[in-house]
Amino acid sequence: MESLIAAIREQEEAARFLAWPGDFDLDRGDHVEEVHLASNTALEGFAGDGAGGTYFFRGAGGEERPILYADSEGSAALIAIGLPELVRLLLVVPWWRDCQAFTDEESRELEAEYLEDMPDFVARRDRAAAALGLGLPDQAEALASLREATTRLGEDFVLIFTPEGHSYEPLFTP
Repeated sequence: MESLIAAIREQEEAARFLAWPGDFDLDRGDHVEEVHLASNTALEGFAGDGAGGTYFFRGAGGEERPILYADSEGSAALIAIGLPELVRLLLVVPWWRDCQAFTDEESRELEAEYLEDMPDFVARRDRAAAALGLGLPDQAEALASLREATTRLGEDFVLIFTPEGHSYEPLFTP
C-alpha cells in the first residue's frame, strides 16, 4: 500500500484542502524549538501549520505511529494514533484546536463559521477524502477519537523543551 504522505503529495486537491482549511503542510516539519520526549522515545517532525505548530510521529515505524502536535506557544498533546486518523480529523474537523470541550455542539458552531467563508467546504472535503481513499467519520466520532488520544498520559507523550528541561503545557485542559 502506498503511503498516505505520498498520496497527499500526489493528490493536489487533497493537499490544498489539507493546507487550508486543514492548516497542515508536509513541508513544515521543523519545529521552532529543540524538543524531546520525557521517555526519550524517538520523535520525528513531519508536518506543520502556518502558526509554527508541528506534527510529530512518536517512536519508530511508519505512518501508524502515534502523532503529537506541539504549538508555538509551548502546548502539546497526543492527537491521533496514526496518520490516517489524523488526516480524517483534519478533513472532518479542521477547527479541532478550537474544540476545547470536544462537543458536537461546539464543533457545529465553528463549522458554521467555516461554511460562511467556504460554502464548498463539504464538497472539497469529500473530494479530498476520495482522492486519498479515506472514509470519513462524522464530527462526533472524530472528536471522540481526539478526546481519547489527548487523555493518554505518561512520559511517552510528554514533550520537553530541551534547553530548559521543562515540559510543554497540555494543549487541552481536562
